Amino acid sequence: MNAPRQPAAYIRLINAIGKRLERMAINAPELHAEQLIETAERRTGLDSWGDESFRSGLEHLIAALRTQARLSQVGRIVAYFNLLDLLCVRLRLNHYRSERAAVAEQEIHQPLFILGLPRTGTTILHELIAQDPSFRSPASWEVARPLPPPVAAAYTNDKRIASIDRLLGLQEKLAPGFQAIHALGARLPQECVYLLASSFRSEQFGYMYNIPAYRSWALDEDMSSAYDWHARFLQHLQVDTPRERWVLKTPAHLGYLKFLLARYPDASIVWTHRRPLQAIASFSSLACTLRSGFSDHIDPVATGACELQHFSEVTRRGMADRDKLDRGQFVDVSFEAICADPMSVIAGIYDRLGLELSHEARLCMHAYLRRRPRDLYGEHRYSADVFGLDSGGEKQAFGQYLGQYADFL
Repeated sequence: MNAPRQPAAYIRLINAIGKRLERMAINAPELHAEQLIETAERRTGLDSWGDESFRSGLEHLIAALRTQARLSQVGRIVAYFNLLDLLCVRLRLNHYRSERAAVAEQEIHQPLFILGLPRTGTTILHELIAQDPSFRSPASWEVARPLPPPVAAAYTNDKRIASIDRLLGLQEKLAPGFQAIHALGARLPQECVYLLASSFRSEQFGYMYNIPAYRSWALDEDMSSAYDWHARFLQHLQVDTPRERWVLKTPAHLGYLKFLLARYPDASIVWTHRRPLQAIASFSSLACTLRSGFSDHIDPVATGACELQHFSEVTRRGMADRDKLDRGQFVDVSFEAICADPMSVIAGIYDRLGLELSHEARLCMHAYLRRRPRDLYGEHRYSADVFGLDSGGEKQAFGQYLGQYADFL
């Protein structure tokens, strides 16, 4: 990857018109926390927000969007409606929970979390384990439109699926080439950052926008309320579609292990490993491509430097937290092993955790691999030097990690 491909022509036209409108003092919707909150209350007719800590997250996020993200006209419109939608989701989930006692009574047993640096195989492991009938993963459509909770009888043909597929299809028009980097689909398992988004303490926003101040703030925050919200979201989703256990994933959990395991003390953790130079280069490519849909100011070298610093700190915190926790809860796997033989890696994970990998689960996983080859949407090409990344910087930022996990790199 040398530079992100340009958004679709009509997106560029909207941005061009937007610049002219700005000169005429006609702007896209303004990002103001209280105005968004009031609009969400009017739209839903609800005003029960639950834990009030979401407000500080929303305020820090909006401050970073306004001062750092350099949003295009389309980017400002997308950000406005994204935040408004998340606020409405929060209100509706709280209201539904208050009306139906069974939601709060749901228990979450021994969830399996997959984490690690981004671009280290977390997605394919998540998708494969989700094929096991004994596991449950949150699908993109039900996370985006969680009301009413999904029901088993209509889980695969819910009318919300088609609408979310259409919505996700717009992403490729905003950021051409993104599907080749990270596939999107309404039925695909969704990352936990999207469940956390309506707590407004989520790396989802850091993926979409260049907002280092928000990401730095979030890393130093007490994330207890965010993981409480995460659990409430899972309770809501499973109330009518229970399974034996959840399989969940996001690289972002790596920076918050102590909060994750405080909320889910019986969880198991799969930690995926890859040389940070390749992982950060791949993620920088993803970030530049994704953010190009929302900003006309994409700097690959600055992106590489920012992501190297951010994820070295995330990894440092993850390692420090792990040293204080039950090591028996963790399973380490390498990206290269996942690429070479994912089913052997899956079998090893199940064996290590004392789980049964049934014949049915194996068949489902093999069928999934046949349906979704790695380059289904095209090859993802990138080069570390485009992002100003090299082995010297990798060693300086990740020296301890490179030494401690050398067997998996």
